[in-house]
This record gives sequence, C-alpha cells and structure tokens, in this order.
Amino acid sequence: MTTTASPKSPILPGAWLGMVGGGQLGRMFCFAAQSMGYRVAVLDPDPTSPAGAVADRHLRAAYDDEAALAELAELCDAVSTEFENVPAASLDLLARTTFVAPAGRCVAIAQDRIAEKRFIEASGVPVAPHVVIESAATMAALDDAALDAVLPGILKTARLGYDGKGQVRVRTAREARDAHAALGGVPCVLEKMLPLAYEVSALIARGVDGRCAVFPLAQNTHHGGILSLTVVPAPAADDALVGDAQQAAMRIAATLDYVGVLCVEFFVLEDGSLVANEMAPRPHNSGHYTVDACAASQFEQQVRAMTRMPLGNPALHSAAAMLNILGDVWFPDGASGDAVTPPWDEVAAMPAARLHLYGKEEARVGRKMGHVNFTAATLDEAVDAATACARLLRVPLD
Repeated sequence: MTTTASPKSPILPGAWLGMVGGGQLGRMFCFAAQSMGYRVAVLDPDPTSPAGAVADRHLRAAYDDEAALAELAELCDAVSTEFENVPAASLDLLARTTFVAPAGRCVAIAQDRIAEKRFIEASGVPVAPHVVIESAATMAALDDAALDAVLPGILKTARLGYDGKGQVRVRTAREARDAHAALGGVPCVLEKMLPLAYEVSALIARGVDGRCAVFPLAQNTHHGGILSLTVVPAPAADDALVGDAQQAAMRIAATLDYVGVLCVEFFVLEDGSLVANEMAPRPHNSGHYTVDACAASQFEQQVRAMTRMPLGNPALHSAAAMLNILGDVWFPDGASGDAVTPPWDEVAAMPAARLHLYGKEEARVGRKMGHVNFTAATLDEAVDAATACARLLRVPLD
C-alpha cells in the first residue's frame, strides 16, 4: 500500500516518532531520536520491553491492535520498526495516515525467505543455489536428483527463522525429506552449502530522495548461528569486494525504493565471489559498532531517513570491534547453574571498551543482553581488546 502521508519537508525535532517493537534496537533508536530532540512512542505488548522503558510513551498492545495502531499514527509524524517480524499489514495500516519507513512491502519481502531470495535475484545480486519447497506436496513431487543438486545444504523455514532458528543441516535427500517433515511441512528453502571463506555485512541508509550513506564493510564471526564478533573495516576484504558488496546493497535498496537503514549479509566464498545471504530492513546487530566508531550511528541514520532530514556522515573515525553479549555469560556453569553477575567493572576498566547493556530484566542462555564496542587507532588493537574481553566473559569466538 502506498502511503498518503509521505512527508514533503523535513520532520523537525520536537515531533513525535513511532517505533513498532520494543526490543534493544528500538531502545537504541529511542536514545538516538531523543538526543536529537524528538519524542518517541513505542508500540509493544511487553510491559518490561527495553525500548518501552526509555520511550516518552509506551503503548502496551499487540502489533496488530487496530486501536493502538490508530493512536500511534495520530500521535506520530513518522513510524519505523525495529524487527522484520512485525505484521506488514500493521505497517500498511499505519501508512494510511502517517509516514512509515521502511514500507510494509519492504518488510514483507524480508519476512519470507522465498520472497527474499527471488527479490534479491531479480535485483541482479547472486544468491546461493537453492530449491524452494512450498509445502509437503511440493517436497513429495521433487525427485532426489533435484534435491541432490543443492546438497549438502541447509533447510531453512521461509518465515520466522533467525539466529540459526528454523534451520537444519542435511546431507542426503532422505535427510532433507525427514527434516522438512519434522518442521511440519511448512514452506522452506533448501540452500546449498558453499565453500565459505568468511561473512560480511553491508550497512546503508537511504533517504526519501534516493541518496545513500554507506557504512564501512563489516566482517562477522558467528557461533551457534548467532553473531559473536564484528570487526571493521573488514580485514579480509579488498577494495574491489568492498565496493561490490556496497553497490549490491544499494542496488537492492533502490529496487525496493527503500527508505531507512538496510543491512545485507553476504557470504564470501573461497574463490573470492560474493553471494547474498539475507537482508534486514532495520539497523543490524553487526552495525552496533557505529554508535562509538562512526560520525553518525546506524540509529541516528534511521531517525534522519524517516524524518527526511539530511543523512549523517557514516565515516569511520576509529577502527572497531563489537563483541555480542548473550545471557550465557551470566551462567558460567551452564544453563543449569545459578546466575552470576558478570564482572562489568573489569570490562569498564578496559580503555578501549564501551559497554552497552539492553536493560532486560532476566538473563537467559542464548538471549541477547548487550554488546561491548572497542575502538582503537588500529584494527589489531581493537580486535586484541575484544579478544581479551571475550576471554574474561567466556564468550566463544568460533
């Protein structure tokens, strides 16, 4: 649905901005917007949501609550979202009377791996070889040869999969069929496992006028399917690869007519080629370093894009590393042990460290609780500091 409320001029500080979603990304959006003089209303059903705790107003309602959506639209001059699993229909409803960035149609594509793969390919950006499995009937109709062509592979649910959830590694056609049945026969993508050298993410901000601000390419390390460490600038990437990844992200954004912050994750293969993995229509975990290492953070850019203000300077003023902090660090003896407060005083004593905790009331194994940014004159210094902190907190880096 096309909004009838696209701003014709900048939305200036003092106005109300809306955020659908109350997690840590919404919390950091609040900080950025409030520092610029805006007021923020957060829509989230959780009374203890991290963003709701710091917002100027917290609407405690479901994401599809029409009365709450109407209240948010009436109050706010522009609305954004902090995660892609918010109902796209809710964003469309908001867009009838207020400006929404990114638009519901952009979020809808990112919500579905099948739609996402097709869209990225249509944008001229390569993706991994894959087979779309719409249903149990589709799987039954596929012969083993069609499956073998993308094996060994990873079977991924089309919807509601993130941080390694909804993903099963399979080696044979029989394993693929069994895994699909175990997942309930839901729509899936079976994606070929490729010879991976490393992973990078391209983060950009795009304004209503089509202008882009491009952050430095980040190189990422995952553990258990969850981001563990980000280093910037990407040490393994040469200038040509950096340019290719950034241009691909901008091409995807232009094809979407996207407004806001967009992250595209890429696999870099052993032969040096680049393959798009997925996109996130929002600020991204791998972009948290921007708060301490860039002239304008990804959250400030989100505010600027949705308010039609000029985009900020994405330049890196310090080499950076970002260490993701999960609830695991509260449980040094494992999930069955007692929770212990991590040694934050020792983290704070590290000269390069900037601690960011998300205000979540309960630590749980696997739950994102915060991150630590490290900035330094050289990348080696930043990485060494992050590695030392990882040892201190017992954060695995591989």
